[in-house]
Amino acid sequence: MAVDLRARYDAAGQGHLFTFWPQLSESDRANLAAQLEALDIERINRVYNKAVSAEQSASASDTGSIEPLPQDASDKVTVGSEKEAEWRANGLAAIARGEVGVLLMAGGQGTRLGSSAPKGCYDIALPSHKSLFQYQAERIARLQQVAQEEAGKPVGSVVVSWYIMTSGPTRLATEEFFKTNAYFGLKPENVIFFEQGAWLFVGANVLRFDIIVSVGTLPCLTMDGKVLLETKSRVAVAPDGNGGLYAALRTPLSSNDKTRTVLSHLESRKVLYVHAYCVDNCLVRVADPVFVGYGISKQADCAAKVVPKAYPTESVGVVAKRDGKYNVVEYSEISTAQAEARDTTTGELLFRAGNIANHFYTTAFLRGVAAFEEDLAFHIARKKIPHVSLSDGASVKPTKPNGMKLELFVFDVFPHTERFAVLEVARVEEFSPLKNAPGTGADDAQTSRRDLLAQHRRFLEASGATVREGVEIELSPLVTYAGEGLALVKGKTFTRSGIASAVEELDVLVA
Repeated sequence: MAVDLRARYDAAGQGHLFTFWPQLSESDRANLAAQLEALDIERINRVYNKAVSAEQSASASDTGSIEPLPQDASDKVTVGSEKEAEWRANGLAAIARGEVGVLLMAGGQGTRLGSSAPKGCYDIALPSHKSLFQYQAERIARLQQVAQEEAGKPVGSVVVSWYIMTSGPTRLATEEFFKTNAYFGLKPENVIFFEQGAWLFVGANVLRFDIIVSVGTLPCLTMDGKVLLETKSRVAVAPDGNGGLYAALRTPLSSNDKTRTVLSHLESRKVLYVHAYCVDNCLVRVADPVFVGYGISKQADCAAKVVPKAYPTESVGVVAKRDGKYNVVEYSEISTAQAEARDTTTGELLFRAGNIANHFYTTAFLRGVAAFEEDLAFHIARKKIPHVSLSDGASVKPTKPNGMKLELFVFDVFPHTERFAVLEVARVEEFSPLKNAPGTGADDAQTSRRDLLAQHRRFLEASGATVREGVEIELSPLVTYAGEGLALVKGKTFTRSGIASAVEELDVLVA
């Protein structure tokens, strides 16, 4: 195998990966051969060449090729409007028919938060100490109940299937967390775990791809496209971005069944629409019926939920048009004049649609991604990548960028949609990401906690209650999904902080 493999890599211009082969032990040779056998090295070369070409094209083009969203492609949620009510009703009806699934991107670990556990296990120090996973699970449970009641269906008959994408390192810990917590009240058969990565089939043998190379990764490359070795017998790899989601939907759910995938599971349950989001947003409205209903009403293949930029130079990508196609454009690619440009009628920023990785898809579109996936251009991130020197085998820890990591993002499919739509929502109601270590002061556990409890205060006040200054009340998602079901608090004054796991429990917190 090594001879044929060596010839293949020589032909691809990557024969240097065998530099230390004569020095390796039999076990190290086997490990390296398995890694190289698993890699589609010809594809790696194509990915590199396309990424470099796309980057050069973007650099050569001026900002004139970038345009703000056309008015007919974007809408806003106005709470209490007829449109919002219509979208919500349509979304709830689809949920009640079992046509809506949820796709959670939850592969990250809480390393930057000071935790080795999956990010969804993180406790942002709410009074209840519920994890992000639990909050999202309970929102699904509440939404199923609301849709069931709206449609007049039997108790327990409405199901929102929840597909949770992990990474290799987080898969077992995530599943164990759900099992230990009895799936937070959801039925286990409706919570489906899968990995961003693949099983490798070699003849009759089934091998875990993450053991060989690493789930959801690509090799690290030199600036001229040569694969780097981390050690004499191991290829250097890095995460390939959340755009690996689409391939993961076609990956077998287990080594025991090569035919069962997320896509086949969606089809078996007759799920027509999918809401996808990232785990780290404590305000996310899971399977949001307003968003789902909006996507359906627009007959969109794909839709993006966005929030207005906080200020012109905020470091966030925006949904816009590039060369006439929908795209997420990085803040660094927009000129200062474009960033500050405003609508002459409304005074709003023209480039204001801040991307929050919150998407609506039809399952038909998700099935069709495979047809154009090879055309997607990876993004280049130039980094300091530790590696082994080919000249003497010494370990090198560079002090400046020496190579590149290639990443694909979920929004890279936007230019390939036939019918695309954008829904703008209030940041304060729907977006509070958890990105940074505690105490950072921005996008950390404290800001997530603050924003969620502030929302619960608004829910109570909008229902006619008064909440005294300094009082913190946490409303379980099982009590209310988005502020509904709180009519009993009208006219009441809350004087004590506490947790309400049921509407009746709010009575003990009033004057």
